Amino acid sequence: MPTFYDPGADAGEASEALRGLAHATRNFENLQDMYGVLGDLLSGVRSLRQVLDQLATAHVNNHARAFDDHGNHAVGSADALAAADELHQSATFIDQAEERLNAAASAASQVAWHDSPAARATTTVRWINVVFMQGDEADEVLDMIDSDGPAAGLDHLKNWDFGDETTSAAMENGYVYDEPPSGALEHELREGNYHLTYSHSFDHVALYRRHTVSLEDGLPDESRGLHTSPATRRQQRSSWFEPANITALKQQRGLGL
Repeated sequence: MPTFYDPGADAGEASEALRGLAHATRNFENLQDMYGVLGDLLSGVRSLRQVLDQLATAHVNNHARAFDDHGNHAVGSADALAAADELHQSATFIDQAEERLNAAASAASQVAWHDSPAARATTTVRWINVVFMQGDEADEVLDMIDSDGPAAGLDHLKNWDFGDETTSAAMENGYVYDEPPSGALEHELREGNYHLTYSHSFDHVALYRRHTVSLEDGLPDESRGLHTSPATRRQQRSSWFEPANITALKQQRGLGL
């Protein structure tokens, strides 16, 4: 029990209590207890801040009585004042810890813990390439976009979507992406489950469709590049998305992804 008058005894008891708490918090049988622990810790941190300030003040107020082991007052006094300064600095850091702990407690107060974990996701979303056009084929769609707007071009390209047949072809050939590929000088339009990209500069258009993939089935990493680094994915997207001559032209002009 705290004495409320003996600093040495109460400091020792506080140290033992924290050791016990460090051991006890290795596992929480009741997750609801965490918020209460945070609240008590926040109170403790505020008290610790006060203790540090009071220790600093005590060193300053009593530095006239400070000596080193050889009886040198100048050295002892300087050390006492240095300790006070460091204690004040420590208290400042405790202020920052209190702020972060208070934010943690605020967030924790919004959590409702359930006895059973949430069901794991069984699906994820990917984008498959429906159609890619360049040259004369793309010119027709680009003219339509210029005259009637991107939405008209997107609706027109939907005619190349044959449902499961298109999905299967894209999966087999690796035209599957975590996000629709795009690059410099390309325009984009997303409407519902479809995503249109087009470029007048490179004379091509492409349409992608959102597709739900079963996590149980998965996708081969080596052909899809879904778990590679961002730089590698950018390189793969260029090769999947564009014919070789378009990719080479972009790289030549310094416009590749």
